[in-house]
Amino acid sequence: MAIQAGNRCYRDPSDLPDRIPVFPLSGALLLPSGQLPLNIFEPRYVAMIDDALRGERLIGMIQPVIGCSEDCHTAPLCQVGCAGRLTQIAETGDGRYLVTLTGVSRFVIQQELETEADYRACQVCFEKFTSDFEPRQGEEEIDRTALLSAFRSYLTAHDLEADWESVERASNVGLLTALCMMSPWGPAEKQALLEAPSLKERAETLIAIAELSLAGSHDQAPVQ
Repeated sequence: MAIQAGNRCYRDPSDLPDRIPVFPLSGALLLPSGQLPLNIFEPRYVAMIDDALRGERLIGMIQPVIGCSEDCHTAPLCQVGCAGRLTQIAETGDGRYLVTLTGVSRFVIQQELETEADYRACQVCFEKFTSDFEPRQGEEEIDRTALLSAFRSYLTAHDLEADWESVERASNVGLLTALCMMSPWGPAEKQALLEAPSLKERAETLIAIAELSLAGSHDQAPVQ
């Protein structure tokens, strides 16, 4: 039981620190084994990357509470996020970082910490999500046919294309993770996908969201 993120292998929650910097970003979704590219330009988050590189290379992606109108730097946070390891990093020469986070495990926030840094940090617990350390656990329960059908219908309805050769090659969990992370839906839907207890339930949630989205688009279609 282990999850690989770059050069590091994480076998269980004890391999992760209980205090991590967090990056509040509405609409962003990181899942275990997924890869999230980020363009870091705000000074507080540039400093966060610098500090993470000197330490565990871990950053927690988290959404502000859904519907909160406060600035994400001060807004209350959702209880569940996902920690990712910095696995790619490039400096642009104009003060920005282009980075990729590889998802390791979801966490529950226990409390937000007071720090001297401008960015936020939290005490977190990974124990609820021990299944994340075995990323293919339950993969065989994913209804791949239903997942692909919903994906095709969504693409067709929105005149979008996909690299079907790559889709066919992807494992069930790889396909599910990619579809969830690239999905265009809002913060509430992204949080529901993140918090789904199992791969099977995450796939079912994604299919349900896609079907509701398609039904909504049909209801709004003009009558000819």
